[in-house]
Amino acid sequence: QVQVVESGGGLVQAGGSLRLSCTASGLTFDEHAMGWFRQAPGKEREGVVCINHFGIMTYMTDSLMGRFTVSRDNAKNTLYLQINSLKPEDTAMYYCAVKSDSYCSAKGAYNNWGQGTQVTVSS
Repeated sequence: QVQVVESGGGLVQAGGSLRLSCTASGLTFDEHAMGWFRQAPGKEREGVVCINHFGIMTYMTDSLMGRFTVSRDNAKNTLYLQINSLKPEDTAMYYCAVKSDSYCSAKGAYNNWGQGTQVTVSS
């Protein structure tokens, strides 16, 4: 059974930084692409960035390029999201998800999701 657990969220002032973590178990981690998503109150879920099994990033929302950086440590089954220059509009629940295949293409699906970690940015 695949389990996905996010951590690292919190309350931060605008301009600050956070690093979110996501640990996945019950799978061969380095065979899967992984993604970060977010959902702000009253809005639809938004894709942030995907990372393939080699560690190559693909942004799902172009406007987030530059401030959001994803990385992975396959030895630790852990995914990270570094967020810099935080803005109040980054306030959202951030989710980590496991993709069914190894690549960040349109093929495959995100089948396993965590419960999310809340990021709140104060102005």
